[in-house]
Amino acid sequence: MTKKYELLEKFLVKFLQDEVLKTGFKKVVVGLSGGIDSAVVAILAKKAFKDNLLCILMPSQFSSKESIDDAKELSEKFDINYEIISIEPMLKAYINEKMSSLRIGNLSARLRMCILYDISARENALVIGTSNKSELLLGYGTIFGDLASAINPIGDLYKSEIFEFAEYLGVTNNILNKPPSADLWEGQSDEDDLGFSYAKIDKVLKDFIDNRFSKEELLQKGYDKKLCDLITKKIYQNQFKRKPPIIAKVS
Repeated sequence: MTKKYELLEKFLVKFLQDEVLKTGFKKVVVGLSGGIDSAVVAILAKKAFKDNLLCILMPSQFSSKESIDDAKELSEKFDINYEIISIEPMLKAYINEKMSSLRIGNLSARLRMCILYDISARENALVIGTSNKSELLLGYGTIFGDLASAINPIGDLYKSEIFEFAEYLGVTNNILNKPPSADLWEGQSDEDDLGFSYAKIDKVLKDFIDNRFSKEELLQKGYDKKLCDLITKKIYQNQFKRKPPIIAKVS
């Protein structure tokens, strides 16, 4: 297992260096949330770009204090430059008591990406993405929010692989051991939202996507029908999030 992630680390660091070099940029920015995905990306980016990496921590009034503390602890361990920019004033200027948690969460994700792209313009840098394969396939993310980026080094890694890779990279224990959460509202949990653990989800995703099992074959293998229904529905329902805008060809 160690050899696998040693090779993966080398490949992804080189991937980042090569892809950024192609664009003519030298600097990158990463939104560091205190979660495991952005922690892995930040470490890879630090190895690839040294002090040309800047991480941005963007808490809101709905964020847990632990998220910021964990992001700062990781930054200090790996000597990563960071800034803290609160999105609370922007949220307060727009939200009202009628807005659902989902709408507030989507708005928060898009405000954070607005900030990241503004900082990227200030720094003449590229925005590096932090969405994993499980999230991308399920559409578990906000279009033009956390799903946006110029380059994504972990988009072909399932969430269960991210946990193992993070441990190999030395991600701090507080981040490793916390339940996955986008931290978009108090008490929010990815696995509670989805209704299943990532361990169970990823097993079905790997058979459905990588091994090309049909839905009938998944059920024959003994997977939970509700889980299979959820995954197949979300993959097709959220395909638009994985594609560029469809343009009508008139010329």
